[in-house]
Amino acid sequence: MNRIDKDLYPFFIVLFLSIVALVLFWSVLDMVIIAASLAVILLPLHHRLLRYARPALSAVIITFCLMILLAGAAYVTLMILQANTGLLSDQIFGTIRLWLENPTMHPGAFGVSISKDTLNLWLDKGDALFVDYWTTIANNLLLNVFKGFVFFTAFFLLLLKGTAIRDRIYQHLPQPVKRYWDQLIPVTIDTLYVIYIVQIAIAVLTFFIAIPVFYLLGYGNILFYSFLAALCEAIPILGSSVAFIIIGAYALALGDLRGVLILFILGYIVVSALPEIFIRPVLVGRRVKIHPLIMFVGIIGGILTLGIAGFVLGPLIIVLLMKSYRIWTDDRKGAKGPTEQDAARETSP
Repeated sequence: MNRIDKDLYPFFIVLFLSIVALVLFWSVLDMVIIAASLAVILLPLHHRLLRYARPALSAVIITFCLMILLAGAAYVTLMILQANTGLLSDQIFGTIRLWLENPTMHPGAFGVSISKDTLNLWLDKGDALFVDYWTTIANNLLLNVFKGFVFFTAFFLLLLKGTAIRDRIYQHLPQPVKRYWDQLIPVTIDTLYVIYIVQIAIAVLTFFIAIPVFYLLGYGNILFYSFLAALCEAIPILGSSVAFIIIGAYALALGDLRGVLILFILGYIVVSALPEIFIRPVLVGRRVKIHPLIMFVGIIGGILTLGIAGFVLGPLIIVLLMKSYRIWTDDRKGAKGPTEQDAARETSP
């Protein structure tokens, strides 16, 4: 048995330390992935600012602007939720709780094979997310602060040193791998752009197409309900279906079967499911030339298995896998082409 080359020792040490880091920082790894994807997208802006400022100053400006943008979006969202706390807590969640506490209410009668305890647990999670959010934030304050620190630090460092790290890695790659690298990098950047643009576009689209649904529902508060659906859609691990399920449960608690049908057919199927099943996979898949069904599997599978990080990694892995397969098949066709032509020439009279 051959002994391991001593030159590989540093590689194994780095590999071991990388695995240890993944285990220790798994809870914040999603922040690093999201930060890295945003850094890739904003690198062109960083390069433009380098004409007028030093690299560190440019990275600081972009990081600060991103911080202000996210903080502003979070502030507006919390203010809108706070202004409608009574509607959510007392009217919607309160009505659903009273309905669940009714001894004559059996979920099985509505075709729901879930116990009341499970339904109450889901209701508590909805209350913690949309009503009692300050308590939720306070209970996870240290983790949230640490995640925020990791996110912005990773974003700043990758924006500042990302190009240098990429070039250094590229220099040490074997020549065949470099060919793959040169073809995979552009499609990676395109995929990341499309993922975020489509996510924002679908959230905005959800707001506008939800307005007529809630108008037909007739409960009032049309703009807030539409905002709630768009907010849930903007959060990858939720989706607008969460908003329609909550309001649908409220309609069911009121005994409004017409409202339940409107929310299920027009809300859940048309506004929520159709963009996720058709529009998003088609838009992303068309840009990177991958079948929408394969892209749908990548998007949903990534979110279900990796959470918010899967929102980026799921479609990205699918795209890179398909692109790598196409490069490999093209290389094989190119390798076989001259050989077959030479053989044809030798056999020709």
